[in-house]
Amino acid sequence: MTTINISQGKKIYFASDNHLGAPNHEQSLPREKKFVAWLDEIKHDAAAIFLLGDLFDFWFEYKTVVPRGFTRTLGKLAEISDSGIPLFYFVGNHDLWMHGYFEEELNIPVFHQPEQFEINGASFFIGHGDGLGPGDFGFKRMKKFFTNPAAKWFFRWIHPDIGVRLAQYFSVENKLISGDDDAKFLGEDKEWLVQYAKRKLETRHYDYFVFGHRHLPLEIDLNGNSKYVNLGDWIQYFTYAVFDGERLLLEKFKR
Repeated sequence: MTTINISQGKKIYFASDNHLGAPNHEQSLPREKKFVAWLDEIKHDAAAIFLLGDLFDFWFEYKTVVPRGFTRTLGKLAEISDSGIPLFYFVGNHDLWMHGYFEEELNIPVFHQPEQFEINGASFFIGHGDGLGPGDFGFKRMKKFFTNPAAKWFFRWIHPDIGVRLAQYFSVENKLISGDDDAKFLGEDKEWLVQYAKRKLETRHYDYFVFGHRHLPLEIDLNGNSKYVNLGDWIQYFTYAVFDGERLLLEKFKR
């Protein structure tokens, strides 16, 4: 478990699901500029920043190249990291093919599974959220296929101009960016991440569960002592969570 202590006046920030690059560069660019403006604003009091996946609508690291674009975002992340503010990245289902670039170029640790953190004495369980909880068997099979080393090896041999365009096409055609089908509250009994959190609490206490993936800002009390928070997205809601050392709250970036 990683421990973080916040000094007076500092905060921890959480954001997820930007899907930069979708549905195309022109429509993605204003959202990217807004996200960079948010990063520029919070860097003044951030003790750490957690990015919980799907920053990109598609990301694949070839041995010598990375997907074109996202210069503003990557440059701002490099600036923040170089300033000494820790950043933590959790891969999502759209950028699960990360392998070394963030660690080597940006000094940002990348997590492929949920992790536990202790922040100012509060226990956090943090992850993107894809494939957790009951059900969702179709996605779980798909994720198992795409994380298979053989699948990554074969994709690597497709020329980037073809591979990236093909991946972007399937992402948009399958409406994986918008989350419209998912962005409706289903009730606690049908929210599989809520059910997952409740099952985790049967064996260990956590003060906060923080996930992305659902594209829906949610704050749900679990048992009077724990809270589930879903971060929403930077497509429709432009929401994020902030922890001041005592409380974790969802907020909206309105600039």
